[in-house]
Amino acid sequence: MSIILRILFVIAGAIVALFVARDSLHFDLIQTWVSIVLVVVVAGIASLWARRRKA
Repeated sequence: MSIILRILFVIAGAIVALFVARDSLHFDLIQTWVSIVLVVVVAGIASLWARRRKA
């Protein structure tokens, strides 16, 4: 589980680095928000996948 979260945090860092300078004061905050959004998206896809397999 922690490996999945680390991969999501690395992806979030790469996405945020495209739009925000790394030495910006808000970089960590925006990276956290993007990480949360990615976790929610992955959880949503997993739940939809499980529902699809049941039907």
